[in-house]
This record gives sequence, structure tokens and C-alpha cells, in this order.
Amino acid sequence: MVAAVAEPIGSSELHKQILGDNPSKREILNRVQEEGVEFVDLQFTDVMGHVKSVTIPASIFEHVIDGGQWIDGSSIAGFTRIAESDMFLTPDLSTFAVIPWTRGEHTTARVICWVHNPDGSPFPGDPRGVLLRQLERLAELGYTFKTGPELEFFLFEKNGDEISPLPHDRAGYFDYSSDLAYTVRKDMVKALEDMGIDVEASHHEVATGQHEIDFEYGDAIVTADRATTFKSVLKATAQQHGLHATFMPKPIEGINGSGMHVHTSLGFVDKKGNAFVDEDDPYGLSKTARHFIAGLLTHARGMSGVLSPLVNSYRRLVPGFEAPVYVSWARTNRSALVRVPAIRGGHTAATRVELRCPDPSCNPYLAFAVMLAAGMDGIERELSLSEPVEENLYHFTDEDLERRNIPTLPSTLGEAVAEMKADPLIREALGDHVFERLTSAQQAEWDDFRKHVSQWERDRYLETY
Repeated sequence: MVAAVAEPIGSSELHKQILGDNPSKREILNRVQEEGVEFVDLQFTDVMGHVKSVTIPASIFEHVIDGGQWIDGSSIAGFTRIAESDMFLTPDLSTFAVIPWTRGEHTTARVICWVHNPDGSPFPGDPRGVLLRQLERLAELGYTFKTGPELEFFLFEKNGDEISPLPHDRAGYFDYSSDLAYTVRKDMVKALEDMGIDVEASHHEVATGQHEIDFEYGDAIVTADRATTFKSVLKATAQQHGLHATFMPKPIEGINGSGMHVHTSLGFVDKKGNAFVDEDDPYGLSKTARHFIAGLLTHARGMSGVLSPLVNSYRRLVPGFEAPVYVSWARTNRSALVRVPAIRGGHTAATRVELRCPDPSCNPYLAFAVMLAAGMDGIERELSLSEPVEENLYHFTDEDLERRNIPTLPSTLGEAVAEMKADPLIREALGDHVFERLTSAQQAEWDDFRKHVSQWERDRYLETY
């Protein structure tokens, strides 16, 4: 079967504005030969953000570049039914990288792919394509979108194939330690850099066994690709050291969970500069930035199911553990949902907005897409931004919150799914295909959880009642 691509993604002038120019086929094939690549993993993600892969011999990679690779999508979460399962992948050559731990023995490269319908049209269930559609809308408004996700994670010890219930260390925030994790983080940074991801810093986080590695700020699709690769690389590196890396939002009761704070800003399609900057504003924010923040706050509850997609996500989103649950904004207040970080040395070009509620279990393509859609809604409708709240919101009573008109995020996945369904912008941003499959999967997970009888319940009720 021959793939029929009407117009390859990335070839139009609009896509070149958004994605930049790809390296040529010859440049990539030369790298394959020079680096002794024997296999190529064609990667994409399902709706939940899990990496999927088809491995091909390097000898047929040129054919795949020219004509795509057919796959059966019927067994992939959120893709298609059996009766409509055929689809094909086309590689985005800008994402080509050699997987460092395969060098020397069956050296393997990976390339992230676009997913297409049999007629060559973009497959609506491709999360990367969902983000591209929002970036196309944004480009028509004259803007570009940059993001910088900060993914936190835990390292656990392993006993053979069993994961220990305790974290691997007892260190705290920014602690300097000589335990295994200090070496593991360095190996993780080296592996990320070998995959073309520029790391800016790594450190121990607040909770025992918890860590953070920050990589370079950049264009939204590039950073979504990096976030997806980041998780795979860190899991593989931890495994090499006999550890397990998890991006589960709240793996341990009573301590902080893991977040994925996302820094964002808008640039201009036709000129340099940061569209969020106004040096005459008390917070340094332009009207565009203020409308963007207002959009994030307006749709915060509706976005929650995408940004915090698991039952476990709402174990993290509780007061008292540095996770934001209050729909407000501020500069220095880390209990607020949206924060405007201080910039160094008056470098206003670095002005950005930080959304603090996402967690690292989310699909970064879908997360960035709904964030951008919410921000654009604020810009297009010129939504007014409420006053900042710099007080510690964790000390507010319910009466204080009501008096100040400060809503909270959903407290369960079931509530989050209901809020998604009540906000038309979320369906529009994701598209009907992804929206229906994501909410269906989440509703099934929530129903399973509601039926589950936990050990906590047995300990509390079995004897008393």
C-alpha cells in the first residue's frame, strides 16, 4: 500500500514559520551511515502520552522518509476502531537522534513522526497534530508560542523486578549529597545532551527521593518532544543503575508530589521580541500577557483533566504540599495557580508566565494545546485580569476564598472530567476525536476507582461497623 500525502506536514510556509526548516533527507542519511545506525525507532504518542514505537532496519529508512510507514492503530489507546485501523507515519527529520545507550551494539536512532489517515490527511488522534493545529491558529493572530516545562520525578530502589515502597534517599531541597542519585542525575544529564536536549540545571527537590532536571526553553512542539523524550531517557538511565524513575504525581502519602510547572510566552511571527513585555506595567506585563493569563484562569477548571489526567493527580492537588489549587495569579506567591517569575538583571525579553498545576503524567502535546487555546481565548475576547493575590492562600478560610471570588481546581478526576465536558473550548482545542477518547478513558478509570475498596477503608471501618 502506498501512502498518499497531499502536502507533507512541515512543507507549507505556515508550517515552516511554526516548525522551522527540516534537515534534508541526504543530511540525515549521511548521519545514519557515519554513526553506524542499524535500526530506527519511529516514535509517536497515544492520547495518554505514552510513547509508541515501530522499529525498522536502517536500510529501509530512506523508503520510509519518502513514502511513510503503515501501522495498525486499532490497539493503540485513543486511536481507531478495528474497522478503521490503517494509518501511516511520516518522520519529522528534525527529531532524528541516536539513542545513546544503544551505541556500539545494534546502534539505534529514533525519529518522532506525524500520524496520517490513509488519504494523507493528518490523523485527528495524533496529539502532536493537536498542538500543531493550535499553533496554526496562533500564527494567524501573528504570534509564536514558547514553553519551558519543569518535570519533577522520584527515584525508587528496586529489588530485582520489585519496586521498593520507599524512595532511594533521605535528602531535601537542593541538598548536596554523595548518594547514588548524585551520580545518576549526571548520567541522566549526559544522556539527555546526547539526545540533543540542552540541560540548564539539575537538583534534589523538596521531598525525599524527588528530583528535577530543567532543560532549555523553546518552541512549543520542540519542548513537548523534549518532555516526552525526557521521561523515556530518565527511566532508561535509572534502570541502568538499578533504580526506578517515576513521574507518578503523588507516589508517597504525606510529602510533596511531582509537578510539571510550565513557563510560557508569546513571540511575534514577523519580528523579534516578547509579546508579554510592557516595561511601564507594574508587573512588566503587556495587555496581551494579561489577557493570556485571564484566559488561563477562566479555563483552569476545564483544563484540569488534561493537565492533571489521573486519579492520582488529585492526591497532589491538595493544600499544604506546595501544589496550587486556588485559581488566582501573583508574582511571589507560590500558592497561586499562575505566577509571573522575577527576571534577572532587568532582562525583560525573558518575561514569562508560569502555570503551576500540570503534573508530569500529562501528555505535553495536549497540555500545551489547551493552555494555548485558553490563552488565545483571553486575547481574542480581551478578558479582564483580576487583581493579583500575594497573600498565602493556604491560610485562607472558605469564607475568605468566597469573599475574594477565588475558585479552586477540581478535587477529583471525576469532577475534572465533568468540568472538561462543561467547557466547549477544551473540546474545540483537542478536537472531537481526542476529546471523546480521553474523557472516555478517564471516566472508565474514575469508575474503576470509585468501585475499589481500599485497605484504608478496611482498616477504618471493618471492625467498627
